[in-house]
Amino acid sequence: MNRASVALLLLGLAAVFPALAGPFEVAVTPSRFVLDAKSGTRVGRVIDIYNVGNAPTEVSVRTIDWSYSEQGHIGFHDALQPGSCRPWVTLERKTVKIAPRSKVGFRFQVDVPPDAPRSECRLMLAVEGLEPAQQTAISQGSTSLQLPVSGRIAVAVYLALNGAEPKLSIGQIAMKEVQGRRTPVITVRNEGDAHGRLEGSLDAVDAKGLNFELVPEGTPVLPGQTRILPLSPRSDAASAQKVPTFPVKVTGALDWDKGAFKIDAELK
Repeated sequence: MNRASVALLLLGLAAVFPALAGPFEVAVTPSRFVLDAKSGTRVGRVIDIYNVGNAPTEVSVRTIDWSYSEQGHIGFHDALQPGSCRPWVTLERKTVKIAPRSKVGFRFQVDVPPDAPRSECRLMLAVEGLEPAQQTAISQGSTSLQLPVSGRIAVAVYLALNGAEPKLSIGQIAMKEVQGRRTPVITVRNEGDAHGRLEGSLDAVDAKGLNFELVPEGTPVLPGQTRILPLSPRSDAASAQKVPTFPVKVTGALDWDKGAFKIDAELK
């Protein structure tokens, strides 16, 4: 389920940071890890950090906590949050130097305590551009990095412990105002103890016979959340630019980790 990021600047899920003068010509793959483990075990993985620029660069790598609201707002937290599993994580080193047009593998590992309960460990690996102030703070062993950064790529790590898994159910498919536009949406509930996502697409046909596909927003539904996810026309289809005539008939299936939901609905 890991997916590569090839953007020069992937700011977590939706975070926005102040633009600074120097370019942040870095890419990271994969963009997230979805892993399983049991209490008392060790899990190790490697991320590849690419310098896509023409000059040498140096980045720092650290862990941060994050939160994601039912409304789709992400928050990054330097301080340890309640229940954080960041103390379980060991990073290969604090900074990485990368030659022009090359990559470096960076290893991290998670040592799960023997008494860890069934749950989902969630954290971010923050790959950040370095300014002189950051370099000084890191070299002096400072634990506080409340300083501007020239860029950040946040790689999500999901570690399902002792069989933790999502339990998704869907509710109403309807039309709703999203950013000022009438948009098809689907309500999704997660009663499990690990995150889940909807994938796949639905076939849609409007009152004039226009055919197109609807794709659910692929952001996570965390345990205990009920989220309203937009269904957007597939962007690579020519019909995506046309305004459908309602009612719209929607059929097909949306996939998730443990199965699929069959859909047969009419949008008015």
